[in-house]
Amino acid sequence: MAGPLETEIHNLLTNSFTPNHLEVNNDSAMHSGHSGDDGSGESHFTVVIESEAFSGKSRLERQRMVNRALGDIPGERVHALAIRASAPDDKK
Repeated sequence: MAGPLETEIHNLLTNSFTPNHLEVNNDSAMHSGHSGDDGSGESHFTVVIESEAFSGKSRLERQRMVNRALGDIPGERVHALAIRASAPDDKK
């Protein structure tokens, strides 16, 4: 079951990018007791997203777009966020 922060991330990205594919993976359990683990169970995430919005954008631009869409979540409410953003026309 998704926690409130995981659900918020999913909803923000869905509303911002209308993705063809979206995975929001909570990796927090793998970092239990490590730096950045705040005990909430929602401190580390991986986002895998594919959207037309990323067509023609560099990897850095895509990451910035995702970070902007998430507002204060990266770096303030989440310790670590890995982003794999792609466009449908990217070579697989």
